[in-house]
Amino acid sequence: MNRIWHGWRRLAAGAAGVVALALGACPPAAAETDTIRIGVATAGGGDPITWGGSPGSVARINRWVEDAFAASGVKVEWLFFKGAGPAVNEALSNRQIDFAYQGDLPAVVGRANGLDTRLLLVSGARNNLYVAVPSASSLQSVDDLKGRTVALFRGTNGHLVAINVLAAHKLAERDLKIVNLDTGSAQAAIVSNGVEAAFGGIEYFKLRDQGLVRLIYSTQKESPAYTRQAALLVRNAFAQENPAATQRVVDVFVRAARWASDEANRDALFKLWARSGIPYESFRAEFQDQDLRARNSPLVDPFIIGRYKAVVADALKQRLIRREVSVDDWFDTRFLAQALKTQGLTEYWTPYAADGVTKLDPP
Repeated sequence: MNRIWHGWRRLAAGAAGVVALALGACPPAAAETDTIRIGVATAGGGDPITWGGSPGSVARINRWVEDAFAASGVKVEWLFFKGAGPAVNEALSNRQIDFAYQGDLPAVVGRANGLDTRLLLVSGARNNLYVAVPSASSLQSVDDLKGRTVALFRGTNGHLVAINVLAAHKLAERDLKIVNLDTGSAQAAIVSNGVEAAFGGIEYFKLRDQGLVRLIYSTQKESPAYTRQAALLVRNAFAQENPAATQRVVDVFVRAARWASDEANRDALFKLWARSGIPYESFRAEFQDQDLRARNSPLVDPFIIGRYKAVVADALKQRLIRREVSVDDWFDTRFLAQALKTQGLTEYWTPYAADGVTKLDPP
């Protein structure tokens, strides 16, 4: 075990007591805000609007957050952002949201730009990245992208992964004709042959199954270093002013993660996520041969800590941020530790070492 893991174990061991004391010192419902606003870094889909691929969406669809606050009369608002992570950062900066479901790169960019947030738990780890091309394209691999017009949603958590994938093939962004397009626009562009390829996620399985695109690259069987992470963040001021409400939200997200991690719920989970407009078959493809516990674990373990540190280093190298930022004081796992203890889940999920492969003992 490395030094980070020892530190994480010590933090987790004492955090539950710290939060319990903090919550005990606060009046219950009287100290809470009257509204909980949760920003989601995707346009989402369905009615009501939701998203898929994250335990957080299980809580959204089942209205578990709303139920947790019903007795105290606190209103829960979910806000979805077509502009993804960068738009969520703007909302955080303007205090328009209290919590944010967001990918790793935009969260790091926000921190580098002075956003005072705390990362509470992971809510969708090891998300894959794909390269899609029109079905009639002659392109066969990442190596063939040199000089080609390629769609890439800059500033999102897929951006750095795409850069690293290109680097592994001795290519850089400047070797391609990059077109910055959001998820929906990229799909439209590749179907109409407006671009020759596109980096993206699960959304391309639907187009593949319709015979409109082929996938010439996938991170599914690559190193976990090529995956994307998403997490639940909170404005630090909100957490300090509303520790009981923050704990309640974290409790719900952990409950959702537990349900989403149960292999007995795999079929029901994908059907639930399909309410977002992404087909059930796409989730089957995205999670093929992958352990739900690993993908839906809320743990901030050495793998997650290492990935966020790597994102900081890569973002600085690519000049996506102007200064190096520390993440050591960013992870606030006190609420997570309390939720795990309360729900009897302290040993349910397996933590991983920085390589994302080596399993560690629970703290």
